[in-house]
Amino acid sequence: MNSAPLLILASASPRRRELLTQLGVSFTVETAAVTEHEDPATDPRVMVAHNAGLKADWVAARNPEALVLGADTTVFLEGAALNKPADSTEARAMLRRLSGRTHTVFTGLALRRLCEGLRIDDGESSEVTFKTYGDDVIEAYLARVHTLDKAGGYGIQDRADMIVAGYQGSLSNIIGLPLETTKQILTRCGLIR
Repeated sequence: MNSAPLLILASASPRRRELLTQLGVSFTVETAAVTEHEDPATDPRVMVAHNAGLKADWVAARNPEALVLGADTTVFLEGAALNKPADSTEARAMLRRLSGRTHTVFTGLALRRLCEGLRIDDGESSEVTFKTYGDDVIEAYLARVHTLDKAGGYGIQDRADMIVAGYQGSLSNIIGLPLETTKQILTRCGLIR
């Protein structure tokens, strides 16, 4: 009897790890040593698909028998991607830009299993509307939430009541791993029944 292949999450994100655990599959984590493409002028769908594939390909090359899942998420507002802020000054600027506006969160997914030539690429988008707020709310939010590892400088799972008015689409996508789409992909591969 063949056992299911090992699933590896090619991501350092603790939020992706928590979300994938919710699907009830066993997996390990291996962070890809790659430089992600983060040009804010790039089409966000292209950017997240490229980065997810880059991570999955790097880990899969080192684990050809495993199923490797890569993911990448960005925030898109007014023609530009807002990736992870470099510092608190950039996080403040992002939160100012997002105030009172609706933006799109894009996540790219890539699943690889090199030993059988498996390549699946997919993605998801959701909309998030922010409240209108001032610098006092931004400072209070930054004092409570670590934002430097989050696209757009915020996490909807962290004190959303301070800044988020509402959202449409997949909440797990906004957090960083669209569970519905991920489950469909893993079901197609026989990892989930």
